[in-house]
Amino acid sequence: MAPKPFWSGHLKLSLVTCAVSMTPATTQNARIGFHTINRKTGHRVVSSYIDAQTHAAVADDALIKGYERANGQPVMLEDAELEAVALESTHVIEIEKFVASNDIGWIWYDTPHYLMPDDAIGAEAFAVIREAMHRTGTVGIARLVLYRREHAVLLKPRENGIVVWTLRYGEDIRPPRNYVPPDNNTDPDTRDARRLKTLIRQELQPWNRAMVEDPVQERLKEMIAAEEKKGKGRKKGKTRGPEGEPPEDRPRDRPEDQARGEPRAQSGTKARAKAGTKVNAKANVKASATVSTKARTGGKNRPATQAGGPAVVPITTALRARLKAARKERGD
Repeated sequence: MAPKPFWSGHLKLSLVTCAVSMTPATTQNARIGFHTINRKTGHRVVSSYIDAQTHAAVADDALIKGYERANGQPVMLEDAELEAVALESTHVIEIEKFVASNDIGWIWYDTPHYLMPDDAIGAEAFAVIREAMHRTGTVGIARLVLYRREHAVLLKPRENGIVVWTLRYGEDIRPPRNYVPPDNNTDPDTRDARRLKTLIRQELQPWNRAMVEDPVQERLKEMIAAEEKKGKGRKKGKTRGPEGEPPEDRPRDRPEDQARGEPRAQSGTKARAKAGTKVNAKANVKASATVSTKARTGGKNRPATQAGGPAVVPITTALRARLKAARKERGD
């Protein structure tokens, strides 16, 4: 989906006017950005202004713009004073003059923007202005308030649209004489020149955007994806018990168990706890039965025989009541 235009207004050339909108031709939204985080809490931190001399925090309403003089004392300016100096944004790109497209050097080009007609009515007037510059090999020069500053802008036709370049200010350009080697009028070795010319032809490739891909961004994406995968594994993975032993796997329901209507097997701590409860219950019943038998036989155990009658008394309703009373007396 196309991003929303960040500027809307009118393009004007003499008596021809049309509504237009403008969008930056470049973006850094795909780049990975980082926040500063408190390592202990995992929360983001906020920044605040601190007085450089007193080291005390400064409230927002106490902040003011200042220009430091040679003696170190600042000239402080109120926001109202700065706003009075700023030019009023008229939201009109009025082309004032034209120059040949090859007359402006690359160093003056700053930031590109796409300019397009804002409605169907203005599309025809937009096409007339664009085609006139294209046929004459010229670019338009205008002035426009962008990013809270007035800029000289260059309007250059490109395919079916117009690219608006902000131009750098004259004081931003360094003179090349200080950075370009002097002309010593010496010819390079012709043999070396021929060898390099052959090498260049061998390495010549068509331009593609893969030549300017950022390898650091790709590595950062891989690193972040790996950390996210680790985090999910820690949350959803199996936790280890207090003794460092992994819990038992939970068996899945078998089709034959589901057909018989049997519940699926318990696992881990629940299964062990349930088994332990059954064992304890059996042990208590057996111990109680033994106590009752000793009481009836004078403290002597009757051996279990096959023919001489059962040594273990069958657990009837009356016996259960007696066992319950015996456990109650012992405090079980």
